Amino acid sequence: MTTRTAKRRPTLVDQVVATIRERRLFEPGQHLLVAVSGGPDSIALVSLLSSLAHSWQLKLSAVHFNYGLRGTESDGDEAFVSSFCRARNIPLIVRRPTLSKQPRASSLQMLARWARYEAMKSLAHELKADRIVTGHTANDQAETMLLWILRGAGLTGLAGMPFIRERIIVRPLLRTTREDILEYLRQEGMSYRQDSTNLTRLYRRNRVRRDLLPMMEDMTPGIVRLLERQADVLRADDAYLEEVVEELYGSLVSLDARGDQRFQRDALAALPDALKRRLVRRILRSIDPEGRAPSLRVVESVVRFVSGRSKGRRLSLRGADVSGDRERVVVRRGGKEMACDRRSVGSNPGVIPLSVPSTVYWPGTGEQIHVQEMTREEAEPLLRQRTRDCGVFDMAQMSAPLVLRPWRAGDRIHPRGMGGKSKKLQDLFTDLKVSREDRLRIPILAAPEGILWVVGRREDERFVARKGTSRCLVVTVHSDPGREGAD
Repeated sequence: MTTRTAKRRPTLVDQVVATIRERRLFEPGQHLLVAVSGGPDSIALVSLLSSLAHSWQLKLSAVHFNYGLRGTESDGDEAFVSSFCRARNIPLIVRRPTLSKQPRASSLQMLARWARYEAMKSLAHELKADRIVTGHTANDQAETMLLWILRGAGLTGLAGMPFIRERIIVRPLLRTTREDILEYLRQEGMSYRQDSTNLTRLYRRNRVRRDLLPMMEDMTPGIVRLLERQADVLRADDAYLEEVVEELYGSLVSLDARGDQRFQRDALAALPDALKRRLVRRILRSIDPEGRAPSLRVVESVVRFVSGRSKGRRLSLRGADVSGDRERVVVRRGGKEMACDRRSVGSNPGVIPLSVPSTVYWPGTGEQIHVQEMTREEAEPLLRQRTRDCGVFDMAQMSAPLVLRPWRAGDRIHPRGMGGKSKKLQDLFTDLKVSREDRLRIPILAAPEGILWVVGRREDERFVARKGTSRCLVVTVHSDPGREGAD
């Protein structure tokens, strides 16, 4: 009598699960939107997630992008992915976007990547998916770091791709090498597609992948793992410096209702060079409609202007005007791109109505504020790990319309944690040491029943989600949607 031995779980599954748990990429019971190109990385990703779906109670949806740039090869990729997902009962959404040139895209590959991310975020919102999952590997990380080195990036770029981007895009394979992926597919007997454009040396990333990395591997065996560990170290350093800069921004930079930012020349001059550049980058990034980080050249030009090493009292940049006198510097929106954005929201928006779901731009702080509805179960991870840039409220305690507006004299709030006692907003600002000028820039989220949230500062006790809440209003603040190095 022969006994049938159970198939052993691949080692790669345990490695990826460890990464997911350590980095808290997603939780059991969540809905994942998986990007599937048909290549080895994405096929391995879907296979791994599919093997976890039952035990983790995951809901999987897949999305495939067919740009039609490779003719029948592109159509073949779509057919392969469709068959692969159908065999695993994974719903597949196919998008066939038409690429049109954007100011931020310097190549066809960059344009396609930008369009793909925007489409995935929109689709995730439509499907109410909790996370977007991509198949970036440790090799992709190594390539990205080397590309940033070749471009002359700072610490943020050298830190490579984060495990979590914009709070929704996650990369569970970022510690997995391409060799590990190919070995897993071989063991599981799974086929995959190869993109012929990956073989050409026309693109810089392909030259890094096919020429530079193999040469570095000959000189330093295990270079991919070394660069992956280096990225971890640099990301930790970068995150700490970003926290320092946020504190400096709050204490040194004042913002009026029009979004104009002011700071003292001497205050910036007293900072170490590393913090000077980061603070200037933070200031300029906050007035870009898409939150894009300026180049090092632009940052250095502002630093020279502030230090008095450049002539003139005005510096005109793409999208920003910098002016000043002997003591103070003012940075305001400028240029055609910014003027168009200002007309869309107004320099002083007053009251901005909010529909659910929606995303609005608040010029006072340069933040994007996203509003959506979730069930209590869907919002549970946000309730367990509360942060200042996310508010979760009980929709049963409020009615329409919801609005964002500036602070008004006489406003009152019942601050969370004060046992239901009310407080004048003016007194709350005083306790928080918010200057009179800064009070005008902070958005207030309100319903007819009262103020829900002094955004990023205090929630109102009457409206926060509790155990008995069934429908949650989730409001998230995005002040940094496009950073250097965020690939």
